[in-house]
Amino acid sequence: MGLNPARLPQTSFTIPLAEPGEAAERARQSGYPILKIKLGGERDLETIAAIRAATGARLRVDANAGWSREQALDLIPRLAEFDLELVEQPLAAEDLEGLRWLRTKLRAQKVHTPLFVDESAQNSRQVAEQAGAADGVVIKLMKSGGIREALRSIHTARALGMQVMLSCMVESSLGVTAAAHLAPLCDYLDLDGPLLISNDPFQGLHYQGATIGLPAGNGLGVERRSND
Repeated sequence: MGLNPARLPQTSFTIPLAEPGEAAERARQSGYPILKIKLGGERDLETIAAIRAATGARLRVDANAGWSREQALDLIPRLAEFDLELVEQPLAAEDLEGLRWLRTKLRAQKVHTPLFVDESAQNSRQVAEQAGAADGVVIKLMKSGGIREALRSIHTARALGMQVMLSCMVESSLGVTAAAHLAPLCDYLDLDGPLLISNDPFQGLHYQGATIGLPAGNGLGVERRSND
């Protein structure tokens, strides 16, 4: 890709939607310096408060399109007090007008926590539609269709002044290693898919805590694990 493999941001580690106490314990036990917290339940504020009390990690939250416009406008200023890096997909994927409204309202309140979209930006065309409504986009190879369209989406976001988070589904090292080759182009990484499964049939990228290293082999550098 012509990129510097030494210039990869650190990856976050995902804490799934859970009761506040359980989420806080998962966060504490993870030991990761960057956490992405799944929200969209009935106790979101309590969850973040409990996690912040349990860890000094950098926090990102992902509402997974689980809030209404009014809920998002009420919650985000209060969540921002816990020093969030960003809020991902606060509203329904199709509610572009609502996202513009939300961002305008938050800026009027001097809340500058970046708003990122995931499900709203499946490809480069949809990335372009988010200009002026979102501060950043989440790029995933599994939704864009591969490296070529993901790269196009990254360049589109950059041209429109948006930040980029490179992410993944819960998937093996095959797809995540492919994505990681684009990581030097991105501001944030959420490439923890292989850490969330116990039966990864491939070996490729490697983790040293939150730091990712690319394999040295040809092509993607991915190999099948032995059956031993």
